[in-house]
Amino acid sequence: MGAVSFRVRGSYLESCNCEAICPCRDVGGVPGGRSTYGVCFGLLTWRIEDGRIGGLDVSGLNVALVCRYSDDEAGSPWTVELHLDERGSDEQRAALEELFLDGLGGPHTSKLPWIRKARHLLGVRTSQIVVSREHDRVTVGPELRLVAAHPVETDLPVSCGIPGHEHVGREYYADDLAVLGVELSGNCAYRTVFDYASA
Repeated sequence: MGAVSFRVRGSYLESCNCEAICPCRDVGGVPGGRSTYGVCFGLLTWRIEDGRIGGLDVSGLNVALVCRYSDDEAGSPWTVELHLDERGSDEQRAALEELFLDGLGGPHTSKLPWIRKARHLLGVRTSQIVVSREHDRVTVGPELRLVAAHPVETDLPVSCGIPGHEHVGREYYADDLAVLGVELSGNCAYRTVFDYASA
């Protein structure tokens, strides 16, 4: 696709196996560090409420990323599987794949950890991705799901580098996370908004 202008924005929800508040977050302006257990895995989800990539409208589509990394592996590369909304056209999905796997040169997207580091790509899937109105529940195909409706009580601002630290959000306990064949509850989750744009 080459260098194109883009702007995609909407809501964001993620959960991983770390304990809440996830130690990778900035809390009260203090940068995060290592994952709780040294190996982190989870599910990141985006609902694009308004989006254009080049001249292509991608509004209303959803994206999900299954991820895993080890803090102690050299360079901590991410192993990822990208899921693209089955409601999109082939052209829309191709544009979203380029954005979410290559960053399209965006000042923020190019710094996402699975883009700026070496990575292991397991595949790109076309999936039914269902996001609730409040973006507190997501299902991706028949096996992946995330529910996070119970906030962590804190007076400190919490932010995450993936949606961007300028978008302070809310930390949650995951009621349910099913990813990579594992089912968890009580682990961390995070909800906010995102706004990715080209330079």
